[in-house]
Amino acid sequence: MYIGELAKRAGATPKAIRLYEAMGLLGRVTRMGAYRIYTEQHVTQVRLIKQAQAMGFKLADVVPSMQGNRMEPHWATLADQVEQRRVHIAEEIVRLQQLDVQLQEINIEIRACAEVA
Repeated sequence: MYIGELAKRAGATPKAIRLYEAMGLLGRVTRMGAYRIYTEQHVTQVRLIKQAQAMGFKLADVVPSMQGNRMEPHWATLADQVEQRRVHIAEEIVRLQQLDVQLQEINIEIRACAEVA
């Protein structure tokens, strides 16, 4: 299939697909003259990349697990990246909960000042 069909089926733009290919995220892409010819595996790969982005991964984060001429991602690396992302999110949740407590305390102080005035 050509890039337009891949874009439609994977929910990505042709520009994004060209970027993924340039970054080495799609493995080997066959060419027929000036045209790139994509496979079902490329549809799966683009969807996986888009899913990773939707979960907050940057393309640079995805490169180590998807780079190379293989058609499958490096699953162990991908699993490690997901686990690291989960740890980061857990840390961010703790930080935000602490911030919420601080904001509650400040709000109580502000309301007390407002009652006095």
